[in-house]
Amino acid sequence: MDTLTIFVLPMSFPDRLAALRKENGFTQQQMADKIGMHVSQLKRYESGASQPTIEVFRRIALALNVSADMLLFEVDERGPDERLKLQFEAVSKLDEKEREAVETMIAGVLHMHDAKRWQATVAASTPKPKPKPKTHARSGTR
Repeated sequence: MDTLTIFVLPMSFPDRLAALRKENGFTQQQMADKIGMHVSQLKRYESGASQPTIEVFRRIALALNVSADMLLFEVDERGPDERLKLQFEAVSKLDEKEREAVETMIAGVLHMHDAKRWQATVAASTPKPKPKPKTHARSGTR
């Protein structure tokens, strides 16, 4: 029996855009029409010669029926690790009050983390006061 080995290589935005467009069965012209632009501009996006604005990026995601994350990131490049995924799955099975308690706790920990980061940023950007030069007291004798 023959085995098929598939290597999943990281894809750049232009490669991912072209692959998703083809997966949806759109020609470049159909895709350009769907997002309201000239086909030559879409070709520039797919070749990597140009990058879309945020608004165009949004229209591309909507036309392809994918999230912006799917267009930008690899499958496992973003999101929780496996351990956290299992924990989130377990939390999703809790009743509503228990889920709210977990969400409140997570929000509290994240706020504390953000506050520490903000304090560190402020401390790093605040100029340190220059030490005053030492003055020697003069003795009253001449």
